[in-house]
Amino acid sequence: MGIYINRGNSGFVKYTNSEYVDKTRMIAYINSTLGGANMLTCVSRPRRFGKSMAANMLCAYYDKSCDSSSLFEKFEIAKDPSFKEHLNKYRVIYIDITDFTTRLGHPENLVVNMQNKVIADVMKAYPEFTFADDSDLMDILLEVATLTDERFIMIIDEWDAMCRELSDRPEIMSDYVSLLRRLFKGSNTSKVFAGIYMTGILPIKKYGTQSALNDFREYSMTTPGPMGGFLGFNDDDVKMLSEEYHMDFSELKRWYDGYEMDTFDWRINAPDIKKTAIYNPNSVMTAIRARRCDNYWAQSEAFDSLQRYIDNDFNGVKETLEKLIKGEPVRINVLRFGNDMNDVSDNEELFTLLIHLGYLTYDLNFKHVTLPNQEIREEFVEALRGSKSHKELSELVRTSDKLLEALWMRDEEAVATGVEYIHNHKVAPNFYNNEQALRSVVRTAFLGAIDHYIEIQELPSGKGYADLVFIPRRNSNHPILVIELKWNDTAETAISQIKNRDYPEIITPLAGEILLVGISYNSGTKKHTCLIDSMTKE
Repeated sequence: MGIYINRGNSGFVKYTNSEYVDKTRMIAYINSTLGGANMLTCVSRPRRFGKSMAANMLCAYYDKSCDSSSLFEKFEIAKDPSFKEHLNKYRVIYIDITDFTTRLGHPENLVVNMQNKVIADVMKAYPEFTFADDSDLMDILLEVATLTDERFIMIIDEWDAMCRELSDRPEIMSDYVSLLRRLFKGSNTSKVFAGIYMTGILPIKKYGTQSALNDFREYSMTTPGPMGGFLGFNDDDVKMLSEEYHMDFSELKRWYDGYEMDTFDWRINAPDIKKTAIYNPNSVMTAIRARRCDNYWAQSEAFDSLQRYIDNDFNGVKETLEKLIKGEPVRINVLRFGNDMNDVSDNEELFTLLIHLGYLTYDLNFKHVTLPNQEIREEFVEALRGSKSHKELSELVRTSDKLLEALWMRDEEAVATGVEYIHNHKVAPNFYNNEQALRSVVRTAFLGAIDHYIEIQELPSGKGYADLVFIPRRNSNHPILVIELKWNDTAETAISQIKNRDYPEIITPLAGEILLVGISYNSGTKKHTCLIDSMTKE
């Protein structure tokens, strides 16, 4: 029922029997915290980001009810000096809060039932001991620790599930906070536990639990600390997988990369901090198994939650969303976030929440957010298509869909009219007569292409750069698009440049129909023109 004493290594073995990517380096860091001031660890990550795998890994490593030597000796942790010191040396208490609440429902005595279930398991593990009838969980754990001279490792997966799902049940929340405070906020905590590891989606702050959990060292999507590289895949992991399963690494990177973390060697007092690319591991593995890059996010994250958050019509949200889907960074203050998924009060809280849910990536140095990758950009575009509150943005997406259809039909006048409409209605006046504005306008105009194409900006040819190139997704019947832009020049000049600089020739090894699209803007007449030619690449 989501609660285990002496779970052993069975939960982790199921991961290693499939396409496992070695993340055991995390164990060395957790080992360094055991029994010390930093022994309380809380890691928050989006759903399907490897949290449960890591929790099961720690169970398998620390649990003394099994022998995990042969399981771990082939992994990186085996090279660490602390490997043998802590391997299978502790009784491990594992609680999956989501599993527990799902099976039990939400009765008034939910927290009491959970505590009693752990007590029952402890008593079963120590049948030689007799406990007072009025003993609570902390009393029993303290007595066991005293009598055996051993301390426990406690691992709580999705610790905040109760907070997220039962925020409207203050009596249950009060019981839960009291239990957490009793376990983790007293003088006996260090006598009972050698280490505590919790995972969640949102950071600890608020929820009414802050005072109960303020001794935890917290590692989140905005403050990853030394845990930055331990959850999620990095470039080396994905390169290895792409080679093993004959996948295109650059395509995997384009689709699932984008969560940048500051990572460093925690063993060094003054380490070099470097940016590390982090991928959504669930999406990567799903693509590997399907042998196809696609949008798998909606299958692992509640899409309607994104829709609901976008529909919150705060001041500035429309402009921020438009910048993000065009690829522009947006500066926000993440410190204002109140940590409540159901009570988001302004623009900055909304986008901080989306960082923690995995829809945005946060640059700790520049304090700004961006859309991380192709997969998430698709999610935003799809959410905007169905937006009820942001009528202008949803209209923009629908206009983009029609514009793409016109381009496929080679309706030059309709394409020029559509681009002109977006230029006149969607670009701030101070950027209207800016040469860079045309590129921004055309990228905005073809937002709908994300469903059918992978966008490449400024593809180099050796003789210059093609402004925009759209490569059809696999199994797509649509033509390749090469778009050249001209400011105060003609669309004919744009088409000639595409041909003279051999832009189509560098799109290898792709073959098939290519549409050559020239789009020009005259700042005097404020008119756009479009010319479409085609060729076939064998």
